[in-house]
Amino acid sequence: MKIAEIAGTIRPMCARTASRGPVPFETTVPFVTPVVSDMPSLNRPQLRAWAIALSLACAIASAQTFPGAAELDSTINQAIREEKLPGAVLLIGHDGKVVYRKAYGERAVVPTHEPMTIDTIFDIASLTKIIATTSSMMKLYDEGRFSPDDLVTKYLPEFQGGHSPITIRDLMTHYSGLRPDLELEPPWSGYETGIHRALTDKPTGPPETKFVYSDINFELLGEIVHRLSGLPENQYAERILFAPLGMNDTGYLPDRKLRPRIAPTEEQKGGDILRGVVHDPTARSMGGVAGHAGVFSTADDLAKYCQMILDGGRGLFKPSTIRLFTSPASPAGQKDVRGLGWDIDSRYSGNRGNLFPAGKSFGHTGFTGTSIWIDPTSKSYVILLANAVHPHARPAITPLRRAVATLVAANLGYSETLTGLDVLVADKFSELRGKKVGLITNQTGIDRQGKRNVDLMVQAGVKVVALFSPEHGFAGVEDRPGIANAVDPATGLRIWSLYGSTTRPTPEMLAGIDTLVFDIQDVGVRFYTYETTMLYAMQEAAKLKITFCVLDRPNPLTGNHVEGPMLDTDKFSFTGAFPLPLRHGLTMGELARLENGELGLGADLKVIEMTGWHRDQWFDFTGQPWVNPSPNIRNLDEAILYPALALIESSPNYSVGRGTDAPFEQVGADWIEGSALADYMIAREIPGVRFHSVEFTPSSSNFSGKKIRGIGIEITDREAFSAARLGIELATALGKLYPGKINWELSKRLIGSQAVLSALESQNIVSGQNSVARNEALNAANIGIARFSALRAKYLLYQ
Repeated sequence: MKIAEIAGTIRPMCARTASRGPVPFETTVPFVTPVVSDMPSLNRPQLRAWAIALSLACAIASAQTFPGAAELDSTINQAIREEKLPGAVLLIGHDGKVVYRKAYGERAVVPTHEPMTIDTIFDIASLTKIIATTSSMMKLYDEGRFSPDDLVTKYLPEFQGGHSPITIRDLMTHYSGLRPDLELEPPWSGYETGIHRALTDKPTGPPETKFVYSDINFELLGEIVHRLSGLPENQYAERILFAPLGMNDTGYLPDRKLRPRIAPTEEQKGGDILRGVVHDPTARSMGGVAGHAGVFSTADDLAKYCQMILDGGRGLFKPSTIRLFTSPASPAGQKDVRGLGWDIDSRYSGNRGNLFPAGKSFGHTGFTGTSIWIDPTSKSYVILLANAVHPHARPAITPLRRAVATLVAANLGYSETLTGLDVLVADKFSELRGKKVGLITNQTGIDRQGKRNVDLMVQAGVKVVALFSPEHGFAGVEDRPGIANAVDPATGLRIWSLYGSTTRPTPEMLAGIDTLVFDIQDVGVRFYTYETTMLYAMQEAAKLKITFCVLDRPNPLTGNHVEGPMLDTDKFSFTGAFPLPLRHGLTMGELARLENGELGLGADLKVIEMTGWHRDQWFDFTGQPWVNPSPNIRNLDEAILYPALALIESSPNYSVGRGTDAPFEQVGADWIEGSALADYMIAREIPGVRFHSVEFTPSSSNFSGKKIRGIGIEITDREAFSAARLGIELATALGKLYPGKINWELSKRLIGSQAVLSALESQNIVSGQNSVARNEALNAANIGIARFSALRAKYLLYQ
């Protein structure tokens, strides 16, 4: 008995099971035992299929109206009105249940109009790469049939004449160097012909150097599935996935009887419309079965698949395998981050939206207009299926995918954070009306739309008297001391430099000002000098009875992570003027409250609080645009690594990658042997990071113009990462492998703690007992953290 045949029996059961409360997306056989008497006699496989169908139907029946339903409907319907697509099906899963499921527009517009229905079967195009090919590879990996770092020639001996450095990982991450697709002219046909062409197609460059999304990669992977399993990929995927999971409307080469439910795609020369025939021309030439395209499916079937992934494989795959395949697997240092088959954070991941966390969620898209995105953090997934190529090709629906995912995430608990500036904009700057304002800011002082704070203030009628700039200048591009005063060409306002002849605003600078506003994005690290600039300015404002107003912004490293070492009071300088830990977990508004209170400044301090920010949020959870806070912190990973790698960067014969395209993601020197240091660091098993040897040539800063060797560092789990652990481990490694090279004395103000510094410069390192020094330094880094955490609690503004 097939699931379709028992659908009528399921419906009356849903009312009874729904009355028990929310129903899991897929239940187990014991859960449905109380109602099994309602069914005819079934064997166990039939009972499993029945259970899957029952749980899906009941989950849908018990789903509450999704909070963002109206806005989602409006967004998708507007795209249809604008003829971006003829229709779509949206399905949202959350916490084991289907929480929204709806069809929009039309399934077909030529030769006749047909309404879109929930059970429409779509040509899912490149979702095939995930649903069929990656899943098949996961199963083969579970069985120990291959390793991701195996050479392709091990399984396809004729590939590139038997000589190629390309690995399976390179194929699955699209870093193989192969071209995007095979030539179709002159015309050819047949699966074997297509595979032969893929096996012999010449790479355009070496592997692991450039991201090129390539169908050839997955055509080859499909053939590896074929050879390792002994079955054509369509049969193997049916056996190991589609049938066990009850994905009865999913597969290659759909039966003609399904044609009425299949969404047509593109009109061909001669007027024929593709319907039930794969849209991708290469897959079509290969007979409809290929590793890169060819699968047809429904939203309901894909929901079963997404929930299985969230549930850790549910017996079909090992949880560890799912974690491996959905974790970053791209070459270190590359900006396009892919898993093994999955898209994580690349130029194609617009369907992640603005709020689902980059690096911790994953998905894929299909050329025809299909997409899925899965977020384990919120236990959610978004499926948007469309035939946007019907009846003719259109631009990709990336903006719609992004908008839908953002709306879904916002209604699943992810916040669209409004900064203090955004709050003031919404309130038409009422807090500053009638004030004479001095504004301390830089390039980060923008609202959600990317508009400068000073322009917004002037347009709102706020009287801005003068501007003040911190280290790196008003535009944030200077990486040198001695920055001069300037004039803002857009407003004609004077810009007083607080990183030139003085680091404090003087009475002359503050003349005519009754409110000094601070609006700069910090990085949450003790020695980031914007924090000192704020403290010095607040102190001077307090002396002159000038109101000090902080427009709050997120701590990009979350508000929960607090770790030492603490800054000793005898090591105060412009790089740290208050006893803070290395990562303090405070926003600038909270830090100002702490300093004003604990130092007894008596400042008339006002903090314009954010809305929608929570302490556990990393910056990429906020929906705020990323602006480089300084020239050498260009992404969130660099901000995360910065407190660890900068601890000893004052040593003049040591580079943290300044003057390269990956600052604070690599370190090096002309005395470092990269492979030796990488091996040492790998052996330390430091949580949240991985290491590899590198060579780089800084264009500025230490070793400018000289090729040096070192290690690259990549974040793999930012929640598990400890900046103190990495910084101290790296320092002790350098002390052991290259004694006498690091100048500990020059690093004392960044390290901050004499106890940590003493451990690092102890002779234990030279004598080979560096484990003693390392442990002493790590223990010393925790001194004072509990006390600080208790102290800061009374100044916190956000939960």
